[in-house]
Order: sequence, then C-alpha cells, then structure tokens
Amino acid sequence: PKPSVPNGELRVVKDVPAAFAEVVAEQITLAQAGGAKGDEGPFRLVLSGGSTARSCYEQLAAKAGIDWGRVECLVGDERCVAAEDPDANQRMIREALVDRVEPRPAFVPMDCGAPLEAYEAVIAARPQLDLVHLGMGPDGHTASLVPGDPVLDVTDRMIAITEPYQGHQRFTMTYPALARADQILWLVTGDDKRQPLKLLLEGDTSIPAGRVEAARSLIMADEAAL
Repeated sequence: PKPSVPNGELRVVKDVPAAFAEVVAEQITLAQAGGAKGDEGPFRLVLSGGSTARSCYEQLAAKAGIDWGRVECLVGDERCVAAEDPDANQRMIREALVDRVEPRPAFVPMDCGAPLEAYEAVIAARPQLDLVHLGMGPDGHTASLVPGDPVLDVTDRMIAITEPYQGHQRFTMTYPALARADQILWLVTGDDKRQPLKLLLEGDTSIPAGRVEAARSLIMADEAAL
C-alpha cells in the first residue's frame, strides 16, 4: 500500500527521471484526450530547476505521443541572472526540454530583467496550473521559498522577489500562486532529504515545503530519501 500524504500519495521509485517522465506524459496525454481539459486550452506545466530536474526533462523530451504544440511551459522560480547564464533555470529548461521537442511548446520564461509585475500578470491570467513540478532542498525550501525569507508571508502577490540566497536574489511563485495547481508533483532525492521529507509527509509547516497547498499531490522519492 502507498503511504498517504496530505492531499496525495508517496511513490518510491528507483529511477526518478524515468518515473517523472512517465507521470507527466500520462497527465498531458489524458488532458489532450479530453480527460481533463479537452480543447479548452493548453496544458500548463510549471517547471523547476536543478540537476535532477534536467535529467527528468531530458527523459520527458524523449517520450512519444505528446502533442507539445498544446503544452505551455512556465517557470516556478528563477535566479536573477541573464537568460543565457549557466545558472538560469530558463536556459536549462530550453536545453533539456523546450528545444528538444517538435512542435515546440509555448514557453514563458520568468525574466528577472523585466518588472516583477510582468510574470505576475502571466500567472494572474491563468487561474489553473495543470501540473506544477517542485523539488525540495535539505533545508525544506521549495521553489525559492526559503526558510526565514519574507516572501513566505506574501499572500497578496503571485510572484515575489527573495533576499539573496546561495549568491542570488530570485523571483519565485508564492503560496497563492502554487495553490492554483491542479496537481503538485514533488521530486525528493538523496539521503540529505530524509528529515525534510519526513516533515513534508507530516504536513509540518515549520518548513516552507510543508506550507504548500494543492488540490492533489504526488511525492516521488528515491530510496535514499526515506
């Protein structure tokens, strides 16, 4: 039996990138077949950064049967660096996924060089986000919602700018923005995630990840994180 988690389930997998690609491809395919949205609009997929995420997106790009022309890719958080900087999430997402598939999906990068209100308007115009991918750090942060940062208490904005964290300020979706997700897909890997994963499973709000609310959630973790 799969352990229950707040609003969802825990799935332990050995090959996280392959499992991620399978779940995302299945959700997109179901939506495009009319199981979720029919022809009402694009499947809105919110992506995160990180080395594990890159591997996941490369696997996803290799999946057959997805009409990428009916998918819109957005970004959950971004370092305030140039678009082509190696640290930019948008560059990684382009290289690992967007530029690898045909037809290319619509891609709306989070540009820290633009006013904060620009991406705020993007999210405000999308009352539902179909699938939001989130990772989690050893400190329990997710997106760029970091312990102790004032953005944790932002309730009247979809996008906020953080204090410097690991060398960069960042734009991040806030809790109200993440709450627009129809489903959250968490990826949790590595033995340094054991304690935060335990807290996430308990719905412990002492870590930023524990404060994320969603209609549905699936946590995919490797054995090292348990």
